[in-house]
Amino acid sequence: MKAIRLEKPENLVLLSAAQEPGLTGPDDALVRVHRIGVCGTDIHAFNGAQPFFSYPRILGHELGVEVIKVGSCVGNVKPGDRCSVEPYLNCGNCIACRRNKPNCCVYLQVLGVHVDGGMRESLVLPAHKLHPSTTLTLDQLALVETLGIGCHAVERARVEKDEFVLVIGAGPIGLAVTQFSIEAGARVIIIDIQPKRLDFCRDKLGVGYLVNAAAEDPLATLKGITSGDLPTAVFDATGNPKSMAGAFEYPAHGGRLIFVGLFPGDITFNDPNFHRRELSILSSRNAHPENFTRIIDLVETGRIDTAPWISHRASFDDAVSEFPRWTRPETGVIKAMIEL
Repeated sequence: MKAIRLEKPENLVLLSAAQEPGLTGPDDALVRVHRIGVCGTDIHAFNGAQPFFSYPRILGHELGVEVIKVGSCVGNVKPGDRCSVEPYLNCGNCIACRRNKPNCCVYLQVLGVHVDGGMRESLVLPAHKLHPSTTLTLDQLALVETLGIGCHAVERARVEKDEFVLVIGAGPIGLAVTQFSIEAGARVIIIDIQPKRLDFCRDKLGVGYLVNAAAEDPLATLKGITSGDLPTAVFDATGNPKSMAGAFEYPAHGGRLIFVGLFPGDITFNDPNFHRRELSILSSRNAHPENFTRIIDLVETGRIDTAPWISHRASFDDAVSEFPRWTRPETGVIKAMIEL
């Protein structure tokens, strides 16, 4: 079996004789991996800046797979089914799991982060982590997890119709937040420093308010857009400490700030400024199982179009040489997809 393993930062290797997995229990499923989306977590790990991470590690948690074999107690999928993978392996018993928050399980193991992921030809998973579709393509199935991050964040923030929502960072996670903020009926504003990403938001997602932070004063521009009120919900999807600290300036009085991006360090803010506006701060981690079901339905019915998202592709054999290029902003990657 072929696999791609990150031995240490900036050192991906293609393994040609990795051990083939086998079913380990009656509730498991053996799947063949066909698509692997490359996300910010993978890039941060490659750069040596991903928290909760150890090396060596097989990356990959945005997966489009085909079921090959199932255990004797599996009823939700069968051989031949094409599925999206919910890559969050939770314990089911801790305080978070008991309160229906498996996405932040005390003992959470995420594929490609805490345990080996899907950059390999096949793997074994708990069958209940598979979400099948009879109509979605393998590309679309691999994008469901990315969309799930945005879906959960928007639900957690309780975004309302017609409120001004600011999304800082138009990478894949920011785009997912944007997609579901639009779905919720919000008026979305995007801040980024890359004109191509801002163009993508305008041309492909129909976002009407775009702020280039490298060329204009974001705070002044936001005040102009919102008639001086500022946005009531601000999502930071950058994982950049400077951006995250600066994001405290953007919410309206009584607003909320939601950190979707993750930074492996401390974030500081001015307490009087925070208290004066009675801000609410939220973190958003991963997604819930029901988010996967909802997203599959939205894509199947055409409410969400994933076609524009994939900007770069590579075969499995070429991924090791292509990956370093995908980490560079000037490459213009929206979403890279590895094909098997």
